[in-house]
Amino acid sequence: MKLTATIQVSVDGVMQGNGGPDRAGGFERGGWARPLFDSEAMAFVDQVYQRADAFLFGRRTYELFAGYWGVREDLENPIVGALNTKPKYVASSTLTDPKWSETTVLSGDLAAAIGELKAKPAGELQVHGSGALTRWLLENDLVDELNLLLVPVIVGQGARLFPATGPDMALDLVESRAFPEGITLQVYRPAGRPRYATD
Repeated sequence: MKLTATIQVSVDGVMQGNGGPDRAGGFERGGWARPLFDSEAMAFVDQVYQRADAFLFGRRTYELFAGYWGVREDLENPIVGALNTKPKYVASSTLTDPKWSETTVLSGDLAAAIGELKAKPAGELQVHGSGALTRWLLENDLVDELNLLLVPVIVGQGARLFPATGPDMALDLVESRAFPEGITLQVYRPAGRPRYATD
């Protein structure tokens, strides 16, 4: 399976609270992305969820999704239908009894467990949000494609996708497009270490 990560991120790199209130760490500016998701951008997101064969979450994002999407019954909604009918995997050493149907907890050797999922012959294993997990997956060369939905807003506070210091990585741009309200999609494939100028 191809592992893809889809992240909504502000111009200043914030990913926290994109869809609504999130008070973690004193964050007060939740919901910054939603007003800019026009019908074309939403149609793209719906299509992404529809092509998933399985989902992979970090524990915190899993609990947020389970509490919002997992309790909905309108399966005709593309996101609700996908999340509630397809297998879900959650990387956690603390979650022991997940309530959301079709959930498997991955603990222990996470790289090996994800490697087994990726070894399946076809399909797409999707990560949505899950910043800490996405960073770990990138650092361990497990991401095949990174879909960044860049939202034209500077949030000014909150958890960022990438920390101030971390590993470096080159990215190949595979696709780029803009939506009417200004959100842009950048699809990247990891491409090893960056090249640096020497003079």
